[in-house]
Amino acid sequence: QTGPVIDMPVPASFNDITQDPSLENYIGWVWYEKEVLLPLRWQDDLNTRVVLRFGSAHYYSIVWVNGVQVVEHEGGHLPFEADISSIVQDSPGIPCRITVALNNTLTPHTLPPGSIQYMNDKTRYPKNYFVQNIRFDFFNYAGIHRPVVLYTTPSVYIDDITVTTTSSESVAMVQYQVSVVGSTLYSLSLSLHDEEGKVVATGDGPAGELKVLNPNLWWPYLMHKNPGYRYSLQVKMQAQVNGALLEDVYTLPVGIRTVHVTSTQFLINGRPFYFHGVNKHEDADIRGKGLDWPLVVKDFNLLRWLGANSFRTSHYPYAEEIMDLCDAYGIVVIDECPGVGIKLPESFGNKSLQHHLVVMEELIRRDKNRPSVVMWSVANEPASELPPAAYYFKTVIAHTKALDPSRPVTFVTDANYALDCGAPYVDVICVNSYFSWYHDPGHLEVIPLQLTTQFENWYKTYQKPIIQSEYGADSVPGLHSVSVVDALDGKKHCSSSRYVIGELIWNFADFMTNQGTTRVLGNKKGIFTRQRQPKSAAFVLRERYWKIANESSCLPPIIKSHTLFL
Repeated sequence: QTGPVIDMPVPASFNDITQDPSLENYIGWVWYEKEVLLPLRWQDDLNTRVVLRFGSAHYYSIVWVNGVQVVEHEGGHLPFEADISSIVQDSPGIPCRITVALNNTLTPHTLPPGSIQYMNDKTRYPKNYFVQNIRFDFFNYAGIHRPVVLYTTPSVYIDDITVTTTSSESVAMVQYQVSVVGSTLYSLSLSLHDEEGKVVATGDGPAGELKVLNPNLWWPYLMHKNPGYRYSLQVKMQAQVNGALLEDVYTLPVGIRTVHVTSTQFLINGRPFYFHGVNKHEDADIRGKGLDWPLVVKDFNLLRWLGANSFRTSHYPYAEEIMDLCDAYGIVVIDECPGVGIKLPESFGNKSLQHHLVVMEELIRRDKNRPSVVMWSVANEPASELPPAAYYFKTVIAHTKALDPSRPVTFVTDANYALDCGAPYVDVICVNSYFSWYHDPGHLEVIPLQLTTQFENWYKTYQKPIIQSEYGADSVPGLHSVSVVDALDGKKHCSSSRYVIGELIWNFADFMTNQGTTRVLGNKKGIFTRQRQPKSAAFVLRERYWKIANESSCLPPIIKSHTLFL
């Protein structure tokens, strides 16, 4: 121990837990440590593989077990793990000491980028005083934000499964690839079960396809009376090692659905899909970005009450537990990597690019089998008007498509349509704009004209479907004026344009930011408060979204009217 030691819950951000103001904005190394007793059978059986897994940690992590370094990982928001079998099996019955060094410093080459600025004016700042500059508008929470688990597999085990699906009205094909590590001598059997547990298809071997007759497709919320239908793919591996039969079984939820993009439409299972949803943040009082199950479930109840069918994981990958519920409830996801705040020319160099490619590999490996994920987003509001952005985004998008050819790829832009160097490479144009807020403030009457002009310029230039991926305005709960006309009315022009395929309001709920002259205790653009109480905008948006759902849904009217009044 080289300094003070305090209790710290995991998962949680460390910033708001204590009464120490220096920890709130702390930049640098922190250390976590915990001792656990492992079951003796884990330590006695040399055919058992013991794994230590982190759901995420911000941002640079080094992990030791019993003083032996086992893994390093750069970047937050995504999982990493280490095989610790040899360490713990060398010391049976001894407590397993897990030590984590965590550094939340951001550089121009991390995702998200940042920079350290030293204040050298000794008349204004103490010696060695510095600040971390960031170019994104949310609080840079740090800590171990998601669960840390120990689990076991046999020494020969299923390492990865990749599933893609195709379908017609009467038959679907589930293509699979299974990776096994630890031996080249093994057998694989697969069985696909419906929600009642009935086996509907079987297969064997590391690659192949399963034929499903009269399939139940995975449909988005409000697009079908039974959204989020998932089969269960059971993969069983058996191998003989030193005379012992090893068996590893993994069950993967599988949603059968297709995604296709035309010049004017986004098709799910061959039917036009209109995104009416939100942007979110992993953000809450006290725990910051730490996983909070009650809050997660509350948010999904609010989404469905709102009539939202989709959201973007702005501006980083969300917890796997959140993504599981998207799959189950039929909430469509634009899955975004932490590429936010890419503003400086040095953040478009080769060092940044190589890290960005690795991040996309980690994200796709984690979420590639999720039916709710219909599109990857590789960045939010980068300086895509800079010349280096052309090669940068051409490379990132091509790499993403090579990893996953089954989904479209985008990034979210706030650049001028005529200057955007990355837009030629995306499949869907996602545009952020804040009419009558950051410009022409209060003049809501100009929104329809400016919005129409924006859409026409983008579509004439690129001939690609468009999502209004952000719009909104700050609001204070309880503060009303008869002179303020609801700005959401301007968004009726979104769904009336044939090539506009969606609208995602900014933001679902108020969230914390750095303190600033325009940010007093956070960003107030949420339609819900940070404590998830509805503002007036929530009721206006709910009326709009349910109207869109009723007009586009294939559900019987009695289902729609019943759902409307939940």
